[in-house]
Amino acid sequence: MQRKNPYIFYFIDKYNIDELTNLEKNIDLIYRNYKKKLKIDEIKSIHKFCKTNKRNLYLSNDVKLALKLGLSGVYIPSFNNSLNFASKYSLPDKFEIIGSAHNVNEIRIKKLQKCSKIFLSPIFKSKKNPKFLSTVKFNLTALCENIDFIALGGINENNYKKLKLTKVVGFSGISWIKKNGLRELRPF
Repeated sequence: MQRKNPYIFYFIDKYNIDELTNLEKNIDLIYRNYKKKLKIDEIKSIHKFCKTNKRNLYLSNDVKLALKLGLSGVYIPSFNNSLNFASKYSLPDKFEIIGSAHNVNEIRIKKLQKCSKIFLSPIFKSKKNPKFLSTVKFNLTALCENIDFIALGGINENNYKKLKLTKVVGFSGISWIKKNGLRELRPF
């Protein structure tokens, strides 16, 4: 059974107050920036913004720093295959590990990494990625696994309603969310 209000995640790579205030209130943030070194002050600023606006903040690939800063959790990208990624840390009860995957093997790795939600992508065709799962392949993959899935990739106002046909508890995006902030979005 799906939630009435889906989980919505938005990927950011810098602190831009104008962009963040344009977002709908129920959107959680994932900070990932693989191009430059992490700036702890910037992450603290984003975390302060998230606390003020009652949002969750997840840090990509750094459990130790996420715990130190008191963030909501950590995001493990699909390329991180380390099975003992978070096992060496004592995790608080509300600390959440989420990850992304593109196929069944990566899903199994994310389950071994103790991910509570897995971003399965890409679900729809996009300019960035012409190969995609489609709703049928997405469901075939998701139905075989007993975990919450988040749809990612190519989601826009034209195909958003197709998510009702899938076994997802939420979705994520970058360009569509950045474009309109999802102010007029209704739950699926």
